[in-house]
Parts: sequence; C-alpha cells; structure tokens
Amino acid sequence: MILVTAILVSLLIKTFLVQAFFIPSASMEPTLHGCPRCVSDWVLVNKQTSLLGGVQRGDLVVFDDPGGWLGHGSSTAGRQSPVHDVLAFIGLAPSTSQNDLVKRVIGVGGDSVEAKGGKVYVNGIRLVEPYLLPGDSSSDVDFTVTVPANELWVMGDHRSDSGDSRFHQQEPGKGFVPMKDVIGRAFVIVWPLDRVGSLGRPATFDHPGVAPKR
Repeated sequence: MILVTAILVSLLIKTFLVQAFFIPSASMEPTLHGCPRCVSDWVLVNKQTSLLGGVQRGDLVVFDDPGGWLGHGSSTAGRQSPVHDVLAFIGLAPSTSQNDLVKRVIGVGGDSVEAKGGKVYVNGIRLVEPYLLPGDSSSDVDFTVTVPANELWVMGDHRSDSGDSRFHQQEPGKGFVPMKDVIGRAFVIVWPLDRVGSLGRPATFDHPGVAPKR
C-alpha cells in the first residue's frame, strides 16, 4: 500500500507540478550539457509557470514539438531501457520523450525580434548574451519577426548547432512556439552532481526595453 501511494503521489507531482527531463543534445551548450563527450544533464521543469509570472524572456522552456522541428539536433530524446521508460512515466526518472525540445525564450507575444550582422535585437535593444557557447555569434541567420500573442520565439544557446525558431520560418507555424505546447520552465540541474545548480533568467533581459512583462 505504501508503494502504491508513493507511486500515485509521484505520478501526480509529475503530471501537475514538476517533471524531470534528460538533455542528450548539444543545442543548449554550455548552459545545459548534452554533448557526446560529457555526462548529459537532468533538469527539473516547473509546470506551474502561471503561478510564477508566466513564461518570460530568458527562461529555458521545455515544449512539445510544434510540428517538424525534430531531426535538427534539438530534441531532449534519448534511448533508455524499458525499466527507465516505466520510471519516467511515473515521475521517478527523467523523461526522454521524442516529442520534447528545450530552448531559451528570446521573444514573447508582441515583441519584435531581429537578427542582423551576427547580433540579435529585441524591441530594438541589442542583446548581450554571455550564455552563448564561446565562439558562436548571436545568429548567423538574419531575420525580422513580430511574435504573435500567446506564442514564443526560442533559440538555443549553441546557436551554430540549434534547429530553433530561425530555421522553421517557412513552416505553417512560422517558427513560433504556441504557449499551449509549453510543458514548463526548467529551473534547476539535478544531475550530474558536479553540475547541480539553479537555472535563473540572465541579466541580459533586465534592460527596460526587454525586461519581463508584468
């Protein structure tokens, strides 16, 4: 009975509050490890973002594939044993779903996001992005978009190895991620032990022109 109760509690927590995810790709390096030469990070995702001010610029979000994004090196999918799959289902192991991706929110509904000359601008303010992989420019692809209401523009921190919003502008969703597809905000790395730490919003987004909307 105690075991059944524990499983039910774990399942409820995973369904409504917090879920663990496994990061096997390099698209979010160096913030989240998933490169072939390292131990991949496990992160916890808060599913109650609406209670914490909603999704804001700078957040790391896990979301369901909006359609056709997978196959570009940005999935949180990974091969695991059937036992792991069962544990992941009840919330006792990180999810390796082949339909989930993780990226950083660059623009929210109403924002103007532009890339030109290797630099990214939000509402006309150039972003200084210390979280990028050293050696990467903010974007090798030029674009100008206005983010629709209730949608997000997302990009990986390893810009040269991330199949993010920039590369899906010709698809029906035009590269935007609907808020309904967002699973939650990654807020802490829990494994490996030498990587444990919180995942806060960077100071990049503290400028009045790009600060979180209240």
